[in-house]
Amino acid sequence: MSCTFQLTKAPEHLLQALHEVIPHCELMAQQLPETPISLWLIPPVFPTDRLDDEVIRRIWNDTPYWIFCWASGLAMAQWILAEPHHVKDKVVLDFGAGSGVVAIAAKMAGAKRVICCYIDKVSLDACRENALLNGVELEYLDDLYKAEQVDVLLAADVLYDQCNRFFLDEFLKFAPEVWVADSRVKNFSHPKYEKIEERSATTWPDLDEAREFRNVSFYKTL
Repeated sequence: MSCTFQLTKAPEHLLQALHEVIPHCELMAQQLPETPISLWLIPPVFPTDRLDDEVIRRIWNDTPYWIFCWASGLAMAQWILAEPHHVKDKVVLDFGAGSGVVAIAAKMAGAKRVICCYIDKVSLDACRENALLNGVELEYLDDLYKAEQVDVLLAADVLYDQCNRFFLDEFLKFAPEVWVADSRVKNFSHPKYEKIEERSATTWPDLDEAREFRNVSFYKTL
């Protein structure tokens, strides 16, 4: 997998938010592998050996998830672009949007409307900037429980914590069709979902994750 770079100045407010956690780190507009999508992400070569203990603590406690395109999000974006009929002409909600990669893919694939849903304000700002970078129009929401009924709900890499599993039931209240992509949970058991397939993807920039986390499982409501 490879990624191309764009010589574009990073948004100042995103840089400021990043520097509060990781000083002196940059953001680069990077086109993701096997997609036309570009995102503001940290550089592929990141000198982790230069991080002191305080910075590492901040990264663990306040991880700015939007500075990466996580494997499940990339896999779901690639899948949507390859099979646009799943979202075309539909109202779509991307839950736990992070960088907005899934939402951007859905809009590129012809979705009627796409809503990015994320509790973190900075992440929603990143979604806005990434939408602008890709020339698509999205909507933004900071609370799932403020959402209207939609046609399709998409969720990538949101089950990393066991306490998040309750969302599998909550999603059903907002959409008749739910797709979940996850690299951490290989086969959860839920009466309303079935495992459809597995796809291979890598978090970008590459975190050198274990091979098991490069296989993304896709689940769909029955």
